[in-house]
Amino acid sequence: MDWLEIIKISLTGSLKNVLQMALIIFPMMIILEIARDMKLLDRIAKWMAPAMRFFRLPKEGAFPILIGLTFGLAYGAGVIIDSVKEGHLSWRDLFLINIFLVLCHSVVEDTALFIAIGADGSIILGCRVLLALVVTFFLSRWGGLAKLEPLLAGKLIVPHCSHCEKS
Repeated sequence: MDWLEIIKISLTGSLKNVLQMALIIFPMMIILEIARDMKLLDRIAKWMAPAMRFFRLPKEGAFPILIGLTFGLAYGAGVIIDSVKEGHLSWRDLFLINIFLVLCHSVVEDTALFIAIGADGSIILGCRVLLALVVTFFLSRWGGLAKLEPLLAGKLIVPHCSHCEKS
């Protein structure tokens, strides 16, 4: 067994994969930032507002879902926290949005990455979206959600940002 050859193959393979991911992620992030600056995402969120009724969510829930779907959980969490601070989302709304995004987040980026390694993107995307829609729909109609709120709603802590003075 030639350890040097194994290390060489591992490093070149890893670097190739990282480069492949960078070629997908960097342009996508640039496009999404431009779309955000042009307020294109706000217009799409308004268009999505009727779909929010399907989950018994307010129209203000569309923007966090849209951001979570496109940018992923890290950026989506920031938008969700802002929506909570502004009083646009109730505990129930927040719970349903988080359930949906846990199952189906960063769909463009993740699907592109899976396609890059040889997976069938349509199957991955279709299954993720379908599962998120079905689970969120049933939870939005589940009566037990109202019983969970008194147990869990008081546990919501919105972090304080020390560098920009936002709470």
